[in-house]
Parts: sequence; structure tokens; C-alpha cells
Amino acid sequence: MLQLPKNVWILAISLALFMSLSVFMLFVGGIVGNTLATSKSLSTLPVATIVVGTALSIVPVIRLMSMFGRKKVFLSVCLYTIVLISLSIYSILSESFLLFCFSSFCLGATVATMNQFRFAAIESVDINQQTTATAIVLLGGILAAYLGTEIATLGRDWFEGDFVGSFILLALFFVLAFNLLCFYESAEKFHDQVDQSGRPLIEIIKQGSFIVAASAATTGYVVMSFVMTATPVSMHVMDGFSLEHTKFVLQSHVIAMFLPSLFTAMIVKFLGLSRMMILGVIILFISVTIAYLSHSLNSYWWSLMLLGLGWNFLFIGGTNLLPRSYNENEKFKVQSINDFLIF
Repeated sequence: MLQLPKNVWILAISLALFMSLSVFMLFVGGIVGNTLATSKSLSTLPVATIVVGTALSIVPVIRLMSMFGRKKVFLSVCLYTIVLISLSIYSILSESFLLFCFSSFCLGATVATMNQFRFAAIESVDINQQTTATAIVLLGGILAAYLGTEIATLGRDWFEGDFVGSFILLALFFVLAFNLLCFYESAEKFHDQVDQSGRPLIEIIKQGSFIVAASAATTGYVVMSFVMTATPVSMHVMDGFSLEHTKFVLQSHVIAMFLPSLFTAMIVKFLGLSRMMILGVIILFISVTIAYLSHSLNSYWWSLMLLGLGWNFLFIGGTNLLPRSYNENEKFKVQSINDFLIF
């Protein structure tokens, strides 16, 4: 594990910083939305716009990576995100719900970029290290679970507007990510340049390996987004749990998303990718059932913990199965359609 290239460790730390944005917005997006929106039914709209923005940004982001390389896009998106966080701060101070939703929508491009870190890690290692590299990078999410929620509570009351100080701390994370990614070596240095045409896309997506990989990751993400997005408002606003209780449940959830990555290579070796993904589906079903039946603190915790675990099995399984469906010169177009389907 320690013999992995430095790219993998750079990407893992960078993912922690990038994903802090996702955790942060999941935590405070609905709460800020509840404050700014004229109708409380629109509270979770800012979080929903991030998902839409992510889906619409995937193809352009990956297209830019195919043209200019991953490193230039990673660095540019750090600067882009700092600008968008500043716009979010302005929207809170000016009490503009529409502007806050717009800035949240635009931050979807940051999430789309972050989701390419796992492929950048795969491209940086030999085939026998790919599962381990993916797991190590995704472990950055454990740190994000702590950072994203802690800066939300730490900076909430620093300034007149709620969470303005928190957004400033979030912007500093992307200053740090920019400096860190300067040391990332683009995968083009690890692979010879090849013809970018490849097979027709329809031929690739008809393969069983692509269908299973995309279906697994999509199922995990859709179910997780549905339950996870509603949880902060459901807990804090509707059921009256404290911000600390809500933070604890979300931190536990994100840890459950990524901590199993420490054991993923062993699980894959023992069960195989297919059985691991089937187990992930079963775990998600149990999670949704708990969420439907009870709204106690323990039920929230168990539901979100199982939600994270089920997502992990499906997402890592799908990510590691996907490269079996494409050749090196087809990677960008296949990765773009895969992530578009997921989000």
C-alpha cells in the first residue's frame, strides 16, 4: 500500500478537500435554503441543484480533460470553486435564494471534477493495484466527513450572515487543494498517447461489463442521494433534533461510505465484484426500510450507516468493473457516459 505512486496519495488528500464541499453543502444547504426560501417546501432545492449541476457538467468536464489533461482541469476547477463559494457568501448576505441556488448549481462542476479522481488514480497504477488505489483515494472521504461538518459549525456565527464564516473556511480548502495538485503528475506521463477514436459508443455500452458497472454505481448513487439529501432537513427542521445530532449522523454516514475501502481489496478477493455488489443492493434495501419505518435518532443513525456501506460496495464495484469495458483510447468517452448515467 505504501508503495503506491505519489499521485494516489495526492489525489486522496485532494479528494478529502474537494469532498468537504459535498459534505458541507449536504449539511448546511437545506438549512440555508430553509432560511432564504419563501416556501419551506423549497428548502432542499439548493442541494438538488448541485446534483443537477453535477450531471450536466460531467460531459464538458471530461471533454476538457481529454483536450487539456486532468491536471490543468483540476487546478482550474479549484480557482473556479473559490469564485463560486464567494458568490454563495454574497447570496447569503443579500438574502437571495435564487442566487444561492444558482451558485449551488454551478458547484456541481466541482463535484463532477472530484469524481474523476478515482479514474486518475486507476490510470496512475498497474492493473493489479487498481482496486487498492481506488480504495485509498476514496478513503479521503473519511477526512471529508469530519472537515465538512466541523467547518460548518465552527464558522457559523463568525459574521452577520449564517454560515458565512464557514464558507470562507471552505474556500481556504480549495486554496490548499490547488497547491497540493500542483504536484500531481498527469496520467499522460504514464501512458503513451494513442488514437482517441476507438469503437462506437453504442458498441461499448452494449457490453455486459459496462451495463453492470453503470447500473451498480447508478443504483447506489440514486438511493443514497434520495435518503441523504432529505436527512438534514428531516432531522433538524422537521423532527427537531439538534444540529450536533444531525452532524453526528451525517459524519457517521460519510465515514460508512469510505471506511470499508480499507477492506475492499480483501472483500473483492473473497466475494468477487458481482457478489459484493449484490450484497450492496441488499444493504441499501435494509437502509431504506429503516428510514421509512422510524424517525428516532437510532433509526436515523442505522439507516445512514447502512446507506453508506451499501453505496461503497456498489460504487467501488462499479468503478473497478468499468475499465474492463473500454480500451485506453476510449476511456474519456466511456467515463463521461458512465458518470452522466450515475448523476
